[in-house]
Amino acid sequence: MDTVELDCKGLPCPQPVIQTKEALERGAGNIKVIVDNKASRENIARFAQSRNCDVTIQNLASGCYLLTLDAAKASDTQHFDPSEYDCAVPAGGGLVYVIASDSMGRGSDELGWALLQTYIQTLEKIEPLPRKILFYNAGVKLLTEGSGALDALQKLQQRGVDLLACGTCLDYFKLKSALQVGSISNMYEIMTSMSEADRVVSPF
Repeated sequence: MDTVELDCKGLPCPQPVIQTKEALERGAGNIKVIVDNKASRENIARFAQSRNCDVTIQNLASGCYLLTLDAAKASDTQHFDPSEYDCAVPAGGGLVYVIASDSMGRGSDELGWALLQTYIQTLEKIEPLPRKILFYNAGVKLLTEGSGALDALQKLQQRGVDLLACGTCLDYFKLKSALQVGSISNMYEIMTSMSEADRVVSPF
């Protein structure tokens, strides 16, 4: 049986599991999968165990994970439901971040803008990830052209984090057409997200 290598970095769930399943069904005897987040790592390991595959996990220097599946004893008897391998935060309000300004702290606005972008870039690298990040007032500027946090925000969105921008705020700053990531929301959804959250965090 052949060895198959899968580079699943940056793929939204459940795509890494689906690609692993397809490789197994094509008869691969040894499957090597690289993923860049813990949720995908755990999902693939759980899938492998459900198919009686031996699986080893290696932490890579890049912060990614290499999973090696030995399919010699693989079984195809279990029904596959992709929704079981979703990377979304489990049911419940989860962790919600609130970004309500375009400046972090008081003093220099220029420094505050730089600090806030660094804050978002760092947020993408820590666990647990928030379930949602809510942007209102001048905070919506983080989601638009000219924001140094766009790359980090796009990665967070790919990993299942909902980015919600206040539509009224985008209209006020005339930025609706400049929105690069996230979705336009409203105050009802923002308030509901905050009231249902297990914990709300704001850097201000």
